[in-house]
Amino acid sequence: MIPHFSDHASNERTFLAWVRTAIAVVGFGIAGARLGGAVPAQWADILVLGAGALVIGLAYLRMLIVRRRIDSQDPSTDEATPADAILALLVIAFFVLLGAFGLRLSL
Repeated sequence: MIPHFSDHASNERTFLAWVRTAIAVVGFGIAGARLGGAVPAQWADILVLGAGALVIGLAYLRMLIVRRRIDSQDPSTDEATPADAILALLVIAFFVLLGAFGLRLSL
């Protein structure tokens, strides 16, 4: 039996949730760029793919940090990591940009 199996399984589920979020970011970004009348610039697609890759990379880093905390024998607190804050800020920034794009389409 794997020690702390339920904690590790929860950590992996959280990582997969961030991967799904990254896929949604990329999908909404590409779809949103296609909604306008003009042909989107190629750099816009690259930027959206880069944002998705950044979210996945930070989520992987977060998963490794939490895995080390679970495996360590030292009692630790449930403090947020810098990766948590960056991930949350990226998602908030994405929704702000999506809202700004929606306003641009409505005008």
